[in-house]
Amino acid sequence: MSEQQGGMKRNLKTRHVSMIALGGSIGTGLFVASGATVAQAGPFGAIVAYMAIGVMVYFLMTSLGEMATYAPTSGSFSDYAGKYVDPALGFAMGWNYWFNWAITLAVDIVAVGLVSKFWFPNTPGWIFSAVALVFIFLINLFSVGAFGEAEFWLSMIKVITIIAFLIVGLATIFGVIHSDVNVMKNLSVGNHGFVGGPQAILSVFVVAGFSFQGTELIGITAGEAENPDQSVPKAINQVFWRILLFYILAIFVISALVYYRDPRLLSSSTENIAVSPFTIVFKNAGIAFAASLMNAVILTSIVSSANSGSYASTRMLYAMARKGEAPKIFAKLSKRGVPVAALILTTIIGLLAFISNTKGGSVAYTWLVNASGLTGFIAWVGIAISHYRFRRAYIAQGKKLSDLKYKAKWFPFGPIFALIISIGVIVGQDPASFTHLNWEKIGVTYLSVPLFIILFVAYKIRYKTKKIKLEDVDLTQHR
Repeated sequence: MSEQQGGMKRNLKTRHVSMIALGGSIGTGLFVASGATVAQAGPFGAIVAYMAIGVMVYFLMTSLGEMATYAPTSGSFSDYAGKYVDPALGFAMGWNYWFNWAITLAVDIVAVGLVSKFWFPNTPGWIFSAVALVFIFLINLFSVGAFGEAEFWLSMIKVITIIAFLIVGLATIFGVIHSDVNVMKNLSVGNHGFVGGPQAILSVFVVAGFSFQGTELIGITAGEAENPDQSVPKAINQVFWRILLFYILAIFVISALVYYRDPRLLSSSTENIAVSPFTIVFKNAGIAFAASLMNAVILTSIVSSANSGSYASTRMLYAMARKGEAPKIFAKLSKRGVPVAALILTTIIGLLAFISNTKGGSVAYTWLVNASGLTGFIAWVGIAISHYRFRRAYIAQGKKLSDLKYKAKWFPFGPIFALIISIGVIVGQDPASFTHLNWEKIGVTYLSVPLFIILFVAYKIRYKTKKIKLEDVDLTQHR
């Protein structure tokens, strides 16, 4: 067992890193929201949107992979932005990302209570939320290896479910399982499978973007991976093809077996799993316990997301404390290499889930959720900018690209494409609110953006930082 960064343990194996990145991007976005995308844009409209976002995410992951293998750190893209672009950008990205996952933890804890009501409708949901929060706290408190192992098996359940869904779905499509569904009619709806035109596809971009959020966790895990030079590139290559295969094939199966105007596609939610597109396909194939099965899988997905959120926000807060951008107490480690104080603060944010049950608390909770809505996309923008600057500085300082352990393909197209699409997804959240100058909607939807700008500008004014010149960029490898 090796150590790094003053006591953090490199205990995440390659299988952990791969499954954390894969599991982070497969959740309710696929199991629940995928049906709505088919209803919005039609079968092939949804597939085109997910493919485009999938390619963009691949470029983001390769960009992050190049930096993470060069200088693996738990601060990941926050550290890279501060070193390669501007310290103010690193500061804003760090707090932005911590806030994102800390609030996600609270949201997921609420969702645990909602999903559990499927089996226990008369039991208060907060009981199950409390059990989940304690479980996640203990897993993260024990060691990074415990977190990695828990996330590996939680993600494995999701992967097995998708594989079973694809087998059942394809068997139904090809007539192995009897069905009265007219597959060709379902796939050719609208304009040869496209519905709503380019605007509908753009609207699915937003949903697909949220579905793929979590893949950037691979950058955080690099700081505690046993061998990041090998595990990160391997995880990136495996995860890209698996995600694309799972998402595209799953949406194809849903499109072929469920008519795009089926009202159940638009009404599916974590509170009503009986109408998840996965449940519909399983039920039509004669699997009577489909609803219970999918409810269990979605519960697993939510716990997995919360577990990842607790880990990511804890490590980001720890990394910022080491740089002096957060109180020093959050940089203290336990004997097992866990930043306990950072974990406790993140868990306290998770407790916000319980104030959502109070009248006044629910309003505050809703605004907190809205404030974190676009923070994941802002992190993607930062990754693209940081990698563009890193590679340019690397060349400007006379270093050889052949010396890089892992080299992102298609530079500079990759980070530029990812940057444009990420900004497009942010702007495209609710363009109608600007058309009608609905300030309340604008505030609710885009609250993350001004908060990020305030952090950036405040740090820049306080410390008078400037964009770092390429020849002055710190390319030290802190290994």
